[in-house]
Amino acid sequence: MNDPNGMFYLDGEYHLFYQYYPDSTVWGPMHWGHAVSRDLTHWEHLNVALEPDSLGYIFSGSAVVDSMNSSGLGTEETPPIVAIFTYHDPKKEKSGTVEIESQGIAFSLDKGRTWEKYSGNPVLPNPGARDFRDPKVQLFQGKDGEEFWLMTLAVSDHIEFYSSENLKDWEKIGEFGKRIGAHGGVWECPDLIPMKTPSGELKYVLLVSINPGGPQKGSATQYFIGDFEDGVFTPDDTMIRWMDYGPDHYAGVTWSNIPTDQERVVLIGWMSNWLYAQEVPTKTWRSAMTIPRSLSLIDIKGTLLLKSEPVAELSQLRKSSDEIEGQSALPSVATELTVDIDNEKPFLIHFRNELGEQFRFTRENGLLSIDRTNAGISDFDPDFADIHSAPMSWPAKNLRIFLDAHSVEVFVNQGELVMTSTLFPNSPWKEVILSENLKMLNYSH
Repeated sequence: MNDPNGMFYLDGEYHLFYQYYPDSTVWGPMHWGHAVSRDLTHWEHLNVALEPDSLGYIFSGSAVVDSMNSSGLGTEETPPIVAIFTYHDPKKEKSGTVEIESQGIAFSLDKGRTWEKYSGNPVLPNPGARDFRDPKVQLFQGKDGEEFWLMTLAVSDHIEFYSSENLKDWEKIGEFGKRIGAHGGVWECPDLIPMKTPSGELKYVLLVSINPGGPQKGSATQYFIGDFEDGVFTPDDTMIRWMDYGPDHYAGVTWSNIPTDQERVVLIGWMSNWLYAQEVPTKTWRSAMTIPRSLSLIDIKGTLLLKSEPVAELSQLRKSSDEIEGQSALPSVATELTVDIDNEKPFLIHFRNELGEQFRFTRENGLLSIDRTNAGISDFDPDFADIHSAPMSWPAKNLRIFLDAHSVEVFVNQGELVMTSTLFPNSPWKEVILSENLKMLNYSH
């Protein structure tokens, strides 16, 4: 599995679709897998939602609840859920044709359990671009108060915006990014999110995943903060901002149709990196999602940044908790650790097992780092065993660490800076050691 797709909320259920190849643990003809949850922590797998057809593989996209039946694919009594996705045609690709990707739609009249593809696909043909994919669609209100469907689409090295009244007929209204931001690889998986600043001002956050070209090599997600009007996104500045400074967070997008009374934006990402995603040493499964994260804007010394905080529902997974100092055995392979930091001195949190394998999370010389150079199996890729660092120019006051059997997700100051990393130890982590200036740590498991 890889990118999360088609995420929407309806009648108490969070729907998560994802790029999926049912027949192997390496990439192949892409389908949309499907899972649902009522609390973002316990998930039920459902049947595969979308399968390849004569138009191609089913690549990434989004889904919306068409409550007004603007598409005409349902009725007023039973409005449709409409999925908007990229078709990738392997036959055209093999022949050397450029126009291998287009956008199609499918609809569901039973709350996402079954899907029917639209007979008029593709609804947005390829205009002549090699990479033309990952539509993120939302209901948008223009300055005149009229609502329309807005599509944010990744096109090679930039983003294009399209509008529609019915989800079937699309018109290009703008583009952004050809000479702005990081351009070490292809732009993918965009998301345009309206958010309020701490002072209450409306801003738009544009997420753009890029592969390769991330800060730790390979895949990563950058974001821009600015204004959006009439198809024009105007960034506040040209600063390159990264959503997650670890090596293993990519293609994250947000849920649509979350009730306004929740007052939150929720994102989930793919926990891997295209540098080695198909080579990691797992057999019965390959890849996972990150934990879900609530997004908000924060002001750090006059600069707006995106905060990614673990969703509140994760606290219900806690079974018991303990306080430790110095050195302690870990109670479980799935553990949440929290620590308060009293000063700006260097610190070290050290995890290890009985085989001598270890990884470390440190702060030193203005850098927060995850060191996985000796964290277990790494010979599947020459870049895997490395130290991954992030600059942090403001105080780190607390840490929240989610440690699982093959991953660690570190949230500094509840998500003001985040680092996600996969790890493949030959034996579970057995022990945690704290440097002297970290006097107390709580863990829940």
